[in-house]
Amino acid sequence: MQKENVRPNFEFIALMASLMSIVALAIDALLPALSHIGITINSLDPLKNQLLITMIFLGLGVGQLFFGPLSDSYGRKPVVYVGFGLFAIASVICVLAPSLEIMIIGRVLQGIGLSAPRTIAISIIRDTYKGDYMAKIMSFVTAFFILVPVVAPAIGKWIMDAFGWQSIFYVQLFFGLLVCIWFWKRQPETLKPQFKVPFSMGVFASGLKEFLKYRETIAFTFASGFVTGAFLVYLSSSQHVFEDQYGLVENFPYIFAGLAGSVGLSTFLNGTLVVRFGMRKLAFMAMTAFCIIALTYVVLFWGRPNPSVPILVAFLFVQFLCLGFLWGNFRSIAMEPIGHIAGIGAAINGFVSTILSVPIANFIGGFVQDTVWPMFVGLAICGLLSLGSMLLVRRPKVVATA
Repeated sequence: MQKENVRPNFEFIALMASLMSIVALAIDALLPALSHIGITINSLDPLKNQLLITMIFLGLGVGQLFFGPLSDSYGRKPVVYVGFGLFAIASVICVLAPSLEIMIIGRVLQGIGLSAPRTIAISIIRDTYKGDYMAKIMSFVTAFFILVPVVAPAIGKWIMDAFGWQSIFYVQLFFGLLVCIWFWKRQPETLKPQFKVPFSMGVFASGLKEFLKYRETIAFTFASGFVTGAFLVYLSSSQHVFEDQYGLVENFPYIFAGLAGSVGLSTFLNGTLVVRFGMRKLAFMAMTAFCIIALTYVVLFWGRPNPSVPILVAFLFVQFLCLGFLWGNFRSIAMEPIGHIAGIGAAINGFVSTILSVPIANFIGGFVQDTVWPMFVGLAICGLLSLGSMLLVRRPKVVATA
Protein backbone atom coordinates (compact mmCIF):
# COMPACT_ATOMS: atom_id res chain seq x y z
CA MET A 1 0.00 0.00 0.00
CA GLN A 2 1.48 3.34 -1.02
CA LYS A 3 1.65 6.09 1.57
CA GLU A 4 1.72 9.83 1.10
CA ASN A 5 1.45 11.49 4.51
CA VAL A 6 2.77 9.18 7.19
CA ARG A 7 5.68 9.62 9.56
CA PRO A 8 8.86 7.95 8.23
CA ASN A 9 9.73 4.69 9.92
CA PHE A 10 13.30 5.02 11.18
CA GLU A 11 14.10 1.30 10.92
CA PHE A 12 12.79 1.19 7.34
CA ILE A 13 14.94 4.17 6.36
CA ALA A 14 17.99 2.71 8.12
CA LEU A 15 17.53 -0.71 6.48
CA MET A 16 17.06 0.69 2.98
CA ALA A 17 20.09 2.91 3.48
CA SER A 18 22.13 -0.07 4.69
CA LEU A 19 21.21 -2.07 1.59
CA MET A 20 22.47 0.78 -0.57
CA SER A 21 25.46 1.66 1.61
CA ILE A 22 27.26 -1.64 0.96
CA VAL A 23 27.97 -0.21 -2.49
CA ALA A 24 29.56 2.87 -0.94
CA LEU A 25 31.60 0.74 1.44
CA ALA A 26 32.85 -1.46 -1.41
CA ILE A 27 33.95 1.63 -3.35
CA ASP A 28 35.10 4.24 -0.86
CA ALA A 29 36.86 2.02 1.69
CA LEU A 30 39.20 0.92 -1.10
CA LEU A 31 40.29 4.44 -2.11
CA PRO A 32 43.24 4.76 0.33
CA ALA A 33 44.45 1.29 -0.66
CA LEU A 34 44.70 1.76 -4.43
CA SER A 35 48.43 2.39 -4.51
CA HIS A 36 49.13 -0.54 -2.14
CA ILE A 37 46.94 -2.86 -4.21
CA GLY A 38 48.77 -1.69 -7.33
CA ILE A 39 52.11 -2.66 -5.81
CA THR A 40 50.80 -6.11 -4.83
CA ILE A 41 49.38 -6.91 -8.27
CA ASN A 42 52.23 -5.14 -10.13
CA SER A 43 50.09 -2.29 -11.51
CA LEU A 44 51.92 0.99 -10.89
CA ASP A 45 49.96 3.35 -13.18
CA PRO A 46 47.55 5.36 -10.96
CA LEU A 47 45.28 6.13 -13.92
CA LYS A 48 44.86 2.41 -14.67
CA ASN A 49 44.24 1.66 -11.00
CA GLN A 50 41.28 4.05 -11.13
CA LEU A 51 39.51 1.27 -13.05
CA LEU A 52 39.14 -0.55 -9.74
CA ILE A 53 36.72 2.23 -8.79
CA THR A 54 34.90 2.97 -12.03
CA MET A 55 34.43 -0.62 -13.26
CA ILE A 56 32.37 -1.63 -10.25
CA PHE A 57 29.80 0.83 -11.61
CA LEU A 58 29.73 -1.11 -14.87
CA GLY A 59 28.64 -4.16 -12.89
CA LEU A 60 26.08 -2.09 -11.00
CA GLY A 61 24.55 -0.98 -14.27
CA VAL A 62 24.46 -4.38 -15.98
CA GLY A 63 23.24 -6.28 -12.92
CA GLN A 64 20.14 -4.14 -12.57
CA LEU A 65 18.86 -5.33 -15.94
CA PHE A 66 18.65 -8.88 -14.57
CA PHE A 67 17.67 -8.31 -10.97
CA GLY A 68 14.98 -5.70 -11.69
CA PRO A 69 12.77 -7.95 -13.86
CA LEU A 70 13.49 -10.96 -11.62
CA SER A 71 12.23 -9.00 -8.60
CA ASP A 72 8.98 -8.22 -10.45
CA SER A 73 8.52 -11.96 -11.05
CA TYR A 74 9.79 -13.66 -7.89
CA GLY A 75 9.61 -10.93 -5.27
CA ARG A 76 12.05 -8.41 -3.86
CA LYS A 77 13.59 -10.48 -1.08
CA PRO A 78 14.85 -13.60 -2.96
CA VAL A 79 16.68 -11.39 -5.46
CA VAL A 80 18.51 -9.56 -2.67
CA TYR A 81 19.79 -12.88 -1.29
CA VAL A 82 21.12 -13.92 -4.71
CA GLY A 83 22.90 -10.59 -5.03
CA PHE A 84 24.61 -10.95 -1.65
CA GLY A 85 25.78 -14.44 -2.59
CA LEU A 86 27.37 -13.21 -5.83
CA PHE A 87 29.00 -10.33 -3.96
CA ALA A 88 30.64 -12.80 -1.56
CA ILE A 89 32.10 -14.87 -4.42
CA ALA A 90 33.36 -11.75 -6.19
CA SER A 91 35.04 -10.49 -3.01
CA VAL A 92 37.04 -13.70 -2.76
CA ILE A 93 38.15 -13.26 -6.39
CA CYS A 94 39.38 -9.74 -5.57
CA VAL A 95 41.39 -10.93 -2.55
CA LEU A 96 43.09 -13.70 -4.53
CA ALA A 97 43.56 -11.74 -7.79
CA PRO A 98 47.13 -12.00 -9.15
CA SER A 99 46.76 -9.13 -11.64
CA LEU A 100 44.85 -5.93 -12.33
CA GLU A 101 42.77 -7.64 -15.03
CA ILE A 102 41.54 -10.38 -12.68
CA MET A 103 40.76 -7.89 -9.93
CA ILE A 104 38.78 -5.76 -12.39
CA ILE A 105 36.71 -8.86 -13.20
CA GLY A 106 36.14 -9.34 -9.49
CA ARG A 107 35.11 -5.69 -9.10
CA VAL A 108 32.65 -5.93 -12.01
CA LEU A 109 31.15 -9.06 -10.41
CA GLN A 110 30.97 -7.23 -7.07
CA GLY A 111 29.01 -4.51 -8.81
CA ILE A 112 26.63 -7.02 -10.41
CA GLY A 113 26.00 -8.62 -7.01
CA LEU A 114 25.50 -5.31 -5.21
CA SER A 115 23.14 -4.06 -7.91
CA ALA A 116 20.51 -6.34 -6.38
CA PRO A 117 20.22 -4.72 -2.91
CA ARG A 118 20.77 -1.27 -4.41
CA THR A 119 18.02 -1.62 -7.03
CA ILE A 120 15.61 -3.55 -4.83
CA ALA A 121 15.88 -0.92 -2.08
CA ILE A 122 14.59 1.67 -4.57
CA SER A 123 11.84 -0.71 -5.73
CA ILE A 124 10.75 -1.33 -2.13
CA ILE A 125 10.59 2.42 -1.48
CA ARG A 126 8.53 2.88 -4.67
CA ASP A 127 6.28 -0.02 -3.63
CA THR A 128 5.61 1.75 -0.34
CA TYR A 129 5.57 5.50 -1.08
CA LYS A 130 4.84 7.84 -3.98
CA GLY A 131 5.11 11.46 -5.15
CA ASP A 132 6.97 14.16 -3.23
CA TYR A 133 6.73 11.97 -0.15
CA MET A 134 8.69 9.27 -1.93
CA ALA A 135 11.31 11.93 -2.67
CA LYS A 136 11.30 12.80 1.04
CA ILE A 137 11.92 9.16 1.99
CA MET A 138 14.60 8.83 -0.71
CA SER A 139 16.34 11.92 0.66
CA PHE A 140 16.39 10.59 4.21
CA VAL A 141 17.61 7.20 2.97
CA THR A 142 20.35 8.89 0.96
CA ALA A 143 21.32 11.12 3.91
CA PHE A 144 21.68 8.02 6.08
CA PHE A 145 23.54 6.27 3.27
CA ILE A 146 25.99 9.20 2.93
CA LEU A 147 27.33 8.46 6.41
CA VAL A 148 29.21 5.50 4.91
CA PRO A 149 31.27 7.51 2.36
CA VAL A 150 32.06 9.97 5.15
CA VAL A 151 33.81 7.33 7.27
CA ALA A 152 34.67 4.61 4.73
CA PRO A 153 38.08 5.92 3.55
CA ALA A 154 39.24 6.47 7.12
CA ILE A 155 38.03 3.00 8.11
CA GLY A 156 39.66 1.51 5.01
CA LYS A 157 42.98 3.18 5.82
CA TRP A 158 42.87 2.03 9.44
CA ILE A 159 42.09 -1.57 8.40
CA MET A 160 44.82 -1.52 5.74
CA ASP A 161 47.45 -0.12 8.13
CA ALA A 162 46.56 -2.67 10.80
CA PHE A 163 45.83 -5.84 8.82
CA GLY A 164 46.60 -5.26 5.12
CA TRP A 165 44.38 -4.20 2.23
CA GLN A 166 42.89 -7.69 1.84
CA SER A 167 41.11 -7.23 5.19
CA ILE A 168 39.05 -4.42 3.68
CA PHE A 169 37.22 -7.03 1.60
CA TYR A 170 36.68 -9.24 4.66
CA VAL A 171 35.10 -6.34 6.56
CA GLN A 172 32.82 -5.67 3.59
CA LEU A 173 31.71 -9.30 3.63
CA PHE A 174 30.99 -9.17 7.36
CA PHE A 175 28.94 -5.99 7.00
CA GLY A 176 27.03 -7.50 4.08
CA LEU A 177 26.20 -10.59 6.14
CA LEU A 178 24.83 -8.47 8.99
CA VAL A 179 22.64 -6.42 6.63
CA CYS A 180 21.40 -9.57 4.88
CA ILE A 181 20.33 -11.11 8.20
CA TRP A 182 18.64 -7.86 9.26
CA PHE A 183 16.80 -7.67 5.93
CA TRP A 184 15.69 -11.31 6.22
CA LYS A 185 14.36 -10.91 9.75
CA ARG A 186 12.72 -7.49 9.61
CA GLN A 187 11.67 -6.51 6.08
CA PRO A 188 8.42 -7.98 4.75
CA GLU A 189 7.94 -8.66 1.06
CA THR A 190 6.48 -5.54 -0.61
CA LEU A 191 5.58 -7.02 -3.99
CA LYS A 192 1.98 -8.19 -3.68
CA PRO A 193 1.21 -11.58 -5.33
CA GLN A 194 -1.34 -10.00 -7.68
CA PHE A 195 1.35 -7.70 -9.09
CA LYS A 196 3.88 -10.42 -9.90
CA VAL A 197 4.75 -10.64 -13.59
CA PRO A 198 5.65 -14.08 -15.01
CA PHE A 199 9.30 -13.96 -16.03
CA SER A 200 10.07 -14.15 -19.74
CA MET A 201 12.33 -12.47 -22.23
CA GLY A 202 9.37 -10.29 -23.13
CA VAL A 203 9.29 -8.78 -19.63
CA PHE A 204 12.20 -6.50 -20.38
CA ALA A 205 10.90 -5.58 -23.84
CA SER A 206 7.44 -4.69 -22.50
CA GLY A 207 8.97 -2.84 -19.55
CA LEU A 208 11.24 -0.84 -21.86
CA LYS A 209 8.30 -0.01 -24.10
CA GLU A 210 6.36 1.26 -21.09
CA PHE A 211 9.42 3.14 -19.79
CA LEU A 212 9.83 4.99 -23.10
CA LYS A 213 6.27 6.31 -22.96
CA TYR A 214 7.20 8.94 -20.40
CA ARG A 215 9.38 11.84 -21.58
CA GLU A 216 10.11 13.02 -18.04
CA THR A 217 11.28 9.56 -17.03
CA ILE A 218 13.68 9.43 -19.99
CA ALA A 219 14.97 12.97 -19.48
CA PHE A 220 15.69 12.58 -15.78
CA THR A 221 17.29 9.20 -16.32
CA PHE A 222 19.79 10.82 -18.68
CA ALA A 223 20.21 13.80 -16.35
CA SER A 224 21.04 11.39 -13.54
CA GLY A 225 23.60 9.66 -15.75
CA PHE A 226 25.38 12.90 -16.60
CA VAL A 227 25.53 14.02 -12.96
CA THR A 228 26.69 10.58 -11.79
CA GLY A 229 29.38 10.61 -14.48
CA ALA A 230 30.61 13.97 -13.23
CA PHE A 231 30.77 12.68 -9.67
CA LEU A 232 32.56 9.50 -10.77
CA VAL A 233 35.32 11.65 -12.27
CA TYR A 234 35.96 13.04 -8.81
CA LEU A 235 35.48 9.71 -7.05
CA SER A 236 37.93 7.81 -9.25
CA SER A 237 40.60 10.52 -9.33
CA SER A 238 40.30 11.92 -5.78
CA GLN A 239 43.03 9.65 -4.41
CA HIS A 240 45.40 10.66 -7.24
CA VAL A 241 44.58 14.37 -6.81
CA PHE A 242 45.00 14.65 -3.05
CA GLU A 243 47.76 12.08 -2.54
CA ASP A 244 49.87 12.57 -5.70
CA GLN A 245 49.17 16.14 -6.82
CA TYR A 246 48.91 17.66 -3.34
CA GLY A 247 50.90 15.12 -1.30
CA LEU A 248 48.17 14.75 1.35
CA VAL A 249 48.45 11.00 1.91
CA GLU A 250 47.55 11.08 5.60
CA ASN A 251 44.88 13.79 5.27
CA PHE A 252 43.07 12.35 2.25
CA PRO A 253 40.49 10.27 4.20
CA TYR A 254 39.49 13.32 6.25
CA ILE A 255 39.19 15.63 3.24
CA PHE A 256 37.10 12.98 1.50
CA ALA A 257 34.90 12.67 4.59
CA GLY A 258 34.31 16.41 4.74
CA LEU A 259 33.29 16.58 1.10
CA ALA A 260 31.00 13.57 1.48
CA GLY A 261 29.50 15.31 4.49
CA SER A 262 28.46 18.23 2.28
CA VAL A 263 26.39 15.83 0.17
CA GLY A 264 24.86 14.35 3.32
CA LEU A 265 23.97 17.80 4.67
CA SER A 266 22.21 18.90 1.49
CA THR A 267 20.46 15.54 1.17
CA PHE A 268 19.05 15.93 4.67
CA LEU A 269 17.95 19.49 3.85
CA ASN A 270 16.28 18.19 0.70
CA GLY A 271 14.32 15.71 2.79
CA THR A 272 12.99 18.52 4.96
CA LEU A 273 12.25 20.93 2.08
CA VAL A 274 11.04 18.74 -0.78
CA VAL A 275 7.43 18.36 0.34
CA ARG A 276 7.18 22.12 0.84
CA PHE A 277 8.80 23.31 -2.40
CA GLY A 278 8.52 20.26 -4.68
CA MET A 279 11.22 18.00 -6.05
CA ARG A 280 11.25 19.57 -9.51
CA LYS A 281 11.86 23.12 -8.29
CA LEU A 282 14.63 22.08 -5.89
CA ALA A 283 16.32 19.92 -8.53
CA PHE A 284 16.27 22.71 -11.13
CA MET A 285 17.72 25.30 -8.74
CA ALA A 286 20.46 22.93 -7.56
CA MET A 287 21.36 21.91 -11.13
CA THR A 288 21.69 25.55 -12.16
CA ALA A 289 23.97 26.27 -9.21
CA PHE A 290 26.02 23.13 -9.98
CA CYS A 291 26.75 24.41 -13.49
CA ILE A 292 27.59 27.95 -12.34
CA ILE A 293 30.09 26.73 -9.72
CA ALA A 294 31.92 24.43 -12.15
CA LEU A 295 32.06 27.10 -14.88
CA THR A 296 33.38 29.64 -12.37
CA TYR A 297 36.32 27.36 -11.51
CA VAL A 298 37.03 26.66 -15.21
CA VAL A 299 37.21 30.38 -15.98
CA LEU A 300 39.20 31.40 -12.90
CA PHE A 301 41.91 28.73 -13.22
CA TRP A 302 42.16 28.33 -17.00
CA GLY A 303 45.86 27.83 -17.78
CA ARG A 304 46.87 28.26 -14.14
CA PRO A 305 48.32 25.70 -11.67
CA ASN A 306 46.25 24.04 -8.98
CA PRO A 307 44.93 26.45 -6.35
CA SER A 308 45.68 26.01 -2.65
CA VAL A 309 44.00 23.14 -0.84
CA PRO A 310 41.44 25.36 1.00
CA ILE A 311 40.29 26.93 -2.29
CA LEU A 312 39.95 23.56 -4.05
CA VAL A 313 38.09 22.03 -1.11
CA ALA A 314 35.79 25.09 -0.92
CA PHE A 315 34.85 24.74 -4.60
CA LEU A 316 34.26 21.01 -4.27
CA PHE A 317 32.27 21.49 -1.06
CA VAL A 318 29.72 23.87 -2.60
CA GLN A 319 29.71 21.80 -5.80
CA PHE A 320 28.77 18.65 -3.92
CA LEU A 321 26.33 20.57 -1.75
CA CYS A 322 24.19 20.71 -4.90
CA LEU A 323 24.28 16.92 -5.36
CA GLY A 324 22.09 16.27 -2.33
CA PHE A 325 19.26 18.12 -4.09
CA LEU A 326 19.78 16.16 -7.31
CA TRP A 327 20.20 12.40 -6.91
CA GLY A 328 17.14 11.57 -4.82
CA ASN A 329 14.90 14.02 -6.67
CA PHE A 330 16.11 12.88 -10.11
CA ARG A 331 15.40 9.25 -9.27
CA SER A 332 12.01 10.06 -7.71
CA ILE A 333 10.89 12.18 -10.69
CA ALA A 334 11.98 9.48 -13.13
CA MET A 335 10.23 6.74 -11.13
CA GLU A 336 7.00 8.62 -10.41
CA PRO A 337 5.10 7.68 -13.61
CA ILE A 338 6.28 4.04 -13.64
CA GLY A 339 5.32 2.76 -10.21
CA HIS A 340 3.36 -0.05 -11.86
CA ILE A 341 6.68 -1.46 -13.18
CA ALA A 342 8.86 -0.39 -10.26
CA GLY A 343 11.29 -3.31 -10.54
CA ILE A 344 12.05 -3.16 -14.25
CA GLY A 345 11.65 0.63 -14.17
CA ALA A 346 14.32 1.02 -11.49
CA ALA A 347 16.52 -1.42 -13.41
CA ILE A 348 16.30 0.49 -16.71
CA ASN A 349 16.75 3.82 -14.95
CA GLY A 350 19.79 2.58 -13.06
CA PHE A 351 21.27 0.78 -16.08
CA VAL A 352 21.06 3.77 -18.42
CA SER A 353 22.32 6.30 -15.89
CA THR A 354 25.18 4.05 -14.75
CA ILE A 355 26.29 2.87 -18.21
CA LEU A 356 26.24 6.49 -19.32
CA SER A 357 28.36 7.61 -16.36
CA VAL A 358 31.18 5.02 -16.60
CA PRO A 359 32.64 6.03 -20.00
CA ILE A 360 32.28 9.70 -19.00
CA ALA A 361 34.34 9.06 -15.87
CA ASN A 362 36.96 6.95 -17.66
CA PHE A 363 37.38 9.48 -20.48
CA ILE A 364 37.56 12.67 -18.39
CA GLY A 365 39.53 10.97 -15.60
CA GLY A 366 42.31 10.23 -18.08
CA PHE A 367 42.99 13.97 -18.35
CA VAL A 368 43.31 14.54 -14.60
CA GLN A 369 47.06 13.93 -14.50
CA ASP A 370 48.92 17.06 -13.37
CA THR A 371 46.08 19.46 -12.58
CA VAL A 372 42.51 19.39 -11.27
CA TRP A 373 41.22 21.74 -14.00
CA PRO A 374 40.03 18.95 -16.38
CA MET A 375 37.86 17.58 -13.57
CA PHE A 376 35.92 20.84 -13.36
CA VAL A 377 35.64 20.98 -17.16
CA GLY A 378 33.99 17.57 -16.91
CA LEU A 379 31.72 18.73 -14.08
CA ALA A 380 30.67 21.75 -16.15
CA ILE A 381 29.98 19.78 -19.34
CA CYS A 382 28.04 17.05 -17.53
CA GLY A 383 26.12 19.65 -15.55
CA LEU A 384 25.09 21.54 -18.68
CA LEU A 385 24.00 18.33 -20.41
CA SER A 386 21.93 17.41 -17.38
CA LEU A 387 20.39 20.89 -17.19
CA GLY A 388 19.55 20.70 -20.88
CA SER A 389 17.77 17.38 -20.35
CA MET A 390 15.69 18.95 -17.58
CA LEU A 391 14.76 22.00 -19.66
CA LEU A 392 13.51 19.82 -22.51
CA VAL A 393 10.70 18.47 -20.34
CA ARG A 394 10.26 21.27 -17.82
CA ARG A 395 6.61 21.88 -17.09
CA PRO A 396 5.43 25.40 -17.96
CA LYS A 397 4.10 27.54 -15.15
CA VAL A 398 0.33 27.80 -15.00
CA VAL A 399 -0.70 31.47 -15.09
CA ALA A 400 -3.94 32.23 -13.32
CA THR A 401 -6.41 34.24 -15.39
CA ALA A 402 -9.17 36.43 -14.13
